[in-house]
Amino acid sequence: MAEIRGTVEPGFEQVREAFEENFVSHGEVGAGFSLYVDGQAVVNLTGGETTQGQDYNADTLQMVFSATKGATALCAHILAQRGLLDFDAPVAQYWPEFAAQGKGEIPVSWLLCHKSGLIDTTKRLSLDDALDWDTVVSALAESTPVWEPGTQHGYHAVTYGWLVGEIVRRVSGMSIGEFFATEVAGPLGLDFWIGLPEQQHDRVSRLIPMGLPEGVDLEVISAAGAGAGADVEAVAGLEAGTEELAAPASIGLVQMLDMLLGPDNLAGKALSAPGGAFLDQEAWNTPELWSAMIPAANGVTNANSLARMYAACVGEVNGLRLLSEDAMNKAIEVQTEGADAVLMFPIPFAMGFMRGSDFSPLSGDRSFGHYGAGGSVGFADPDRKMAFGYVMNQMQFGLAGDPRTASLIKAVEASIS
Repeated sequence: MAEIRGTVEPGFEQVREAFEENFVSHGEVGAGFSLYVDGQAVVNLTGGETTQGQDYNADTLQMVFSATKGATALCAHILAQRGLLDFDAPVAQYWPEFAAQGKGEIPVSWLLCHKSGLIDTTKRLSLDDALDWDTVVSALAESTPVWEPGTQHGYHAVTYGWLVGEIVRRVSGMSIGEFFATEVAGPLGLDFWIGLPEQQHDRVSRLIPMGLPEGVDLEVISAAGAGAGADVEAVAGLEAGTEELAAPASIGLVQMLDMLLGPDNLAGKALSAPGGAFLDQEAWNTPELWSAMIPAANGVTNANSLARMYAACVGEVNGLRLLSEDAMNKAIEVQTEGADAVLMFPIPFAMGFMRGSDFSPLSGDRSFGHYGAGGSVGFADPDRKMAFGYVMNQMQFGLAGDPRTASLIKAVEASIS
């Protein structure tokens, strides 16, 4: 039985039970969970072990993939709240080089809600290129959108961070990492970085890669794929084959998508961007990547800091509120509907935040936040002044939740209803 550490206020005991059950029934290895209500932490739990075999505790840090996008969006909204950034203005007003290749009329808002069509760079880039901010933003400015901007939406899985982050840099004069540290993490006392300092590296628990979902047969995927338009849900429901075809831990999501949908699928392009630099997903477990600024994907934090950030978006935390009620309401207005051109299923996006749906389960009609690949998530419910943060080292298959987050959300809802 995994050791569970931390505190739970009276009335939230079943949240601890759900957290502990994740280690028993859902393959949890090391994880943290935090819940804030009315600006106060009512649940603060960690449990299990890091990938280095140490206690996974309050000092442990975790990379949270796309849960970082919420932090990046928040920086843009802070600037807009101050009247320094107009979401309806063309991106080129702040970033003139962006106007190349017919992109001069793209408004800032389309960067935040995944409508710009810049899911990848036209130019091929190496991993070293991807770790250099100026190289990537220059490549994006020179790139041609994959679709006519504004005609559809599709998840900008990695490029989102450089696109929005460069707007923050151009407007504020600070890098996205500096702005977030100065305006959000510092004032709230968060252990949360976009660009992790080297002195914090020893605190990070490396991620354990996801395997294929139960019941998936690599041989069937290979036969059904090659651009044939195979039904993803049907393939995922097939029975596994022989022991020799058991799912290897090393296969990446991009490789699986290529096998299923063919090498030119948009999901694979978006997830391996920029320019194929992240085809090898093992790169995400390296200190060099933690220290770079990839503000769509490489935020490093813990559950308490993730929840505390969202709590300060919907109410005061120690006297500080990050977004006014008006700014928050504008930030969470849904901007997209229908199937996503990249993800292929509908997730409603607001201005940089996911909204709740069957494919992005949150809690509360107006809840907003962001999942990260493998399971992490942070979100807030403005009507109940509730904020939720979950991080883990064992990745599971999916881009928006799994049985672990589902059980925690269910326990939270039972506790605060």
